[in-house]
Amino acid sequence: MKRFAANPMTTPEYDRWWDQRINDNIPMKLKKRKVKPANRKKNLEMLKIEKACKIVEGQRYTKRLNERQITALLKVTCQRPRDRENDILQTVQHNAYDQDPYAKEFGIKISEKLASVEARILPAPWLKYHETGKEKDCLPQVGQWNMMNKKMINGMTVSRWACINFSRSVQESVARGFCNELAQMCQVSGMEFNPEPVIPIYTARPEQVEKALKHVYHASMKTKGKELELLLAILPDNNGSLYGDLKRICETDLGLISQCCLTKHVFKISKQYLANVALKINVKMGGRNTVLLDAISCRIPLVSDIPTIIFGADVTHPENGEDSSPSIAAVVASQDWPEVTKYAGLVCAQAHRQELIQDLYKTWHDPVRGTVSGGMIRDLLISFRKATGQKPLRIIFYRDGVSEGQFYQVLLYELDAIRKACASLEPNYQPLVTFIVVQKRHHTRLFAHNHRDRSSTDKSGNILPGTVVDSKICHPSEFDFYLCSHAGIQGTSRPAHYHVLWDENNFTADGIQSLTNNLCYTYARCTRSVSVVPPAYYAHLAAFRARFYLEPEMQDNNSSTGAGSGQAKGGGTKAAGESGVRPLPALKENVKRVMFYC
Repeated sequence: MKRFAANPMTTPEYDRWWDQRINDNIPMKLKKRKVKPANRKKNLEMLKIEKACKIVEGQRYTKRLNERQITALLKVTCQRPRDRENDILQTVQHNAYDQDPYAKEFGIKISEKLASVEARILPAPWLKYHETGKEKDCLPQVGQWNMMNKKMINGMTVSRWACINFSRSVQESVARGFCNELAQMCQVSGMEFNPEPVIPIYTARPEQVEKALKHVYHASMKTKGKELELLLAILPDNNGSLYGDLKRICETDLGLISQCCLTKHVFKISKQYLANVALKINVKMGGRNTVLLDAISCRIPLVSDIPTIIFGADVTHPENGEDSSPSIAAVVASQDWPEVTKYAGLVCAQAHRQELIQDLYKTWHDPVRGTVSGGMIRDLLISFRKATGQKPLRIIFYRDGVSEGQFYQVLLYELDAIRKACASLEPNYQPLVTFIVVQKRHHTRLFAHNHRDRSSTDKSGNILPGTVVDSKICHPSEFDFYLCSHAGIQGTSRPAHYHVLWDENNFTADGIQSLTNNLCYTYARCTRSVSVVPPAYYAHLAAFRARFYLEPEMQDNNSSTGAGSGQAKGGGTKAAGESGVRPLPALKENVKRVMFYC
């Protein structure tokens, strides 16, 4: 039983106080209290007694699950491919669709067998690493590889770094040992990493995150006279809004590149964990972990021949039930050619549940300069030219998060924005554009014809990475395909569904499928191929990160994954129905240039 802003009251006390027993059909009584005029709006207290409250079963829980709950959920939902296939077949037989009167009326016939489709398995690409490593290149096996005997192809230098320990359970000696291990791993992986921080490890309380960050920032400046290059942060395992607060302050206020590590990893140091953190640190500092060997050799069709920029874009929306929070759009673009590995990212807030990306291109009137052009596409094209010395002559645009009913609305609006952004830079500048939509939210599953055939499945029983299907279950006249580019870990793999809505570059089906599959091996955060092409993946990460800029405490209140997840309450927009949206805090220039969202 709870009572808001009042002393607790037990059920018997309630009975005696009101001379009335608690009854489900009788509303709880309100008690007026004497208050000052300034608090007159809060002059009611409601007695909330748990005995009289019931939670309706079957409601969706939208907040973050703890590890025990996640483990329990995965046990129920993760089925191996053979088990899932059997369940599907049993469900179809049980539902007896062939006897359904409505299906008969509409002439719908549902087979009791799975459709048999032809598939191809695309080969994994060779990856290039630094010449000083024992292994200078690598051919992934079943969608995975490791960093043993390899060095990052472009390892960065970290000379000035500091560490803040926000975890009360981590002693300074333990934190120092962890930082030493991480520094060594960065060095082994190919980075130049100073083993000593510029100031001693600083211990702080989570509720004083801003004070701690500014103290370390200014203390480091006094010590070396130069800004920090990297901030390490040790966080409690259950850190509430701390992570979001830290990222918001670092990236929009101080201009710091940060890497957070949880307490559980500090106490139980794993070489694999340290290697993955080193990969993230390197790209956040502006480096490259690996590149496609064909890219270095200029052998990628319709990419290596002329300067090509690859975009990724995504929009994430608030949770259902939020009627005023803004949607967040993110666009990333490759900043190197011919490597196409480094991606700069920009984010913006836009109208609630608006799927069209509003800030791809925009103009406004300036009293001095007149009409001014801007927008995310224009800015990223400019940064590409600064980074490579060339203007892109080909654009490949991967767009995530679009439903089939919005395909051509999104295509017309966003292709037009791309055209205008290019034309605003130079008269008659119209690079050739290929526009591809990526979908993961569908119910298509692909199973091996023979589950016992080890040559056609991975260890989890899923189809092999690189499996592509472009017939029978695809559109009869449009350009689409299913690609399973990753190896399954648990459960049944879900292939990505790619729709080529516009193609001025005249890609063949083999060409765009191979390019997409090969790019999936360049994801910076791990040594595995991923299920969605990295530009689209990065755009999702950037959009999700930007939610913290609107509302730092969302991490504690919301679900942790998925496009469309995230919830911004803290005044991100005006009231529903108004068009104005409060802009996001601007990213610092040094943050924009690197893959801060990794």
